[in-house]
Amino acid sequence: MPMPTEERLSQLIAGLVERRGFDLEGVDISTSGKNADAQARVQVTVDSDGPSDLDTIAKLSTELSELLDEAGDFGETPYLLEVTTPGVDRPLTVDRHWRRAQGRKVRIHLRAGAPAPDPGGSAKFEARVGQLDGDTVALVLGGKQKPHRVKVSLADIAEAVVQVEFGKPGPREMELAGGVIPGRPVPGQEDDVPAVDAPDIAGTPDELAESVPASDSPTEGIVE
Repeated sequence: MPMPTEERLSQLIAGLVERRGFDLEGVDISTSGKNADAQARVQVTVDSDGPSDLDTIAKLSTELSELLDEAGDFGETPYLLEVTTPGVDRPLTVDRHWRRAQGRKVRIHLRAGAPAPDPGGSAKFEARVGQLDGDTVALVLGGKQKPHRVKVSLADIAEAVVQVEFGKPGPREMELAGGVIPGRPVPGQEDDVPAVDAPDIAGTPDELAESVPASDSPTEGIVE
């Protein structure tokens, strides 16, 4: 039986994800093995304005597993469902990403011909995300030493990727950025929610095959 497409699964699970207060950020399907030994891994990435604790993600994982099992798109093919939140180094592509990234450091690449926010500045630079205002975003330049705020049109930004930080930002930087929105991790103190597999056993497909008894029930997320 052919694998369902990522678009098909996105359409199937989008309603449940939204009802649970999340945005569906992506669905990725990968396979390992061939023919009778084939196994699928389904990674569902979700996000929300508020905190996403492990228990909430685990509950959503269980509900999504039940939904996929009921739909039966994988047939007899064993699969592992993994529900996770976006990594720290995520690209910012839509307004909600910018809003949730407030206070974070990003690496920005301006589109060709767009003016640099600082005179004589480069088209590629790092900045701290401030408040989103319609189609413009406030950015804090200058780091800890000379922080200052500018406004940049989202249309002028070709690419923006959140950067991993190991040190705390300067207090003036964060003040100009407006801090982080409630429920989001503080820069330099990230504690991302780990991925949750269905069933609630973490591990690689090989490790799971060794630790999970064979089952004919697709409701367990892994079918052997």
